[in-house]
Amino acid sequence: MAPATKREALAKLQGIVISVGYPDTWPSYTGLRVGPTSAYANRMAAIRNTTANQLAKLGKPQDNAEWWMVPQLVNAVNLPVQNALNFPAAILQQPYFDPRADAAFNYGAIGATIGHEISHSFDSSGAAVDATGKLRNWWTASDLAHFQAQSQALVTQYDNYAPFPDLHLNGQLELGENGADVAGLAAAYDAYRASLGGRELPVIGGFTGDQRFFISFAQSWANKTREAAERSQIVGNAHAPAEYRTLTVRNIDAWYDAFGVKPGDKLYLAPDKRVRLW
Repeated sequence: MAPATKREALAKLQGIVISVGYPDTWPSYTGLRVGPTSAYANRMAAIRNTTANQLAKLGKPQDNAEWWMVPQLVNAVNLPVQNALNFPAAILQQPYFDPRADAAFNYGAIGATIGHEISHSFDSSGAAVDATGKLRNWWTASDLAHFQAQSQALVTQYDNYAPFPDLHLNGQLELGENGADVAGLAAAYDAYRASLGGRELPVIGGFTGDQRFFISFAQSWANKTREAAERSQIVGNAHAPAEYRTLTVRNIDAWYDAFGVKPGDKLYLAPDKRVRLW
C-alpha cells in the first residue's frame, strides 16, 4: 500500500469497535407481549417491537457497540457502517477456541476467524467504506488497481472449483468472503509466528506447530451438507462450501513449507498463482 492508503487503512483498523461474548447494553423488550396460544401473534409482536426499537434510533447518534447477533449464535460478524466486530460467546469453544490448547491450535482456528472478520473491513465491499462508516474511496489509483487485479485472480481461482460435474462455484459472488478468508488466514499466521517470539513450538502427535496451525484451520471447517443444500448454497450464498474454504491454504506460502507440498501435488499452486491481497 502507498503511504496515503496505509494511513487510511490504519485509521480504520484502530477505530474498529470489538465486542466479544455479549453486548454491554442488552436490547430492550419492554412492551413486548407473547403468549402460549399463537405463534403467529408472537411473531408479529416481535416484529412490531423490533420496528419500534429501530424507529426510536432516528435522530440519535449511531451506537457503534450495538450487537446484531445473540450470544448463543456460533458465528461472527463485521459491521461496516459501525466499523465494529461482534464475536458471540458461542463461537468461543471447540473447534474454534480451546483455552487448554496451544497457540498453534487457537491461532489457526479462532485466530483465522478473527482475521477473517477484520479483513472484511478491507475486502471488495469494506474497502469502499472509510473509518467513519462513510461510503468513500480512500485508495490511491495504483493500490486500487492492484487490489482489483488480485481480487480477479481469486475470482478465477474459485470459478475453477466444481463441486458437481454440472456446477462450478461463483467466484464473483463469493469474492468478499473468499478474500476475507485469504487475508484473514495470512494475518492469523503472521500473528501466530509473532506470538512465538522466534521460538518453535514442540512437536505434538507427530505434527509441528505450523502443521497444527493449518490442521486446526481445516478442522474448523469440518462440515457435512446434503447435495441439495450445497447446490442451493453455491447458487445463492456469498460463502463457498466449507470444504472449499479450507482450500484457502493454497494461497499461503507457509502451508507449502509446513507440509512439503511441491509441484505435481494435487493442491499445489505455482507462486505466481497464489493470491496475496495485501
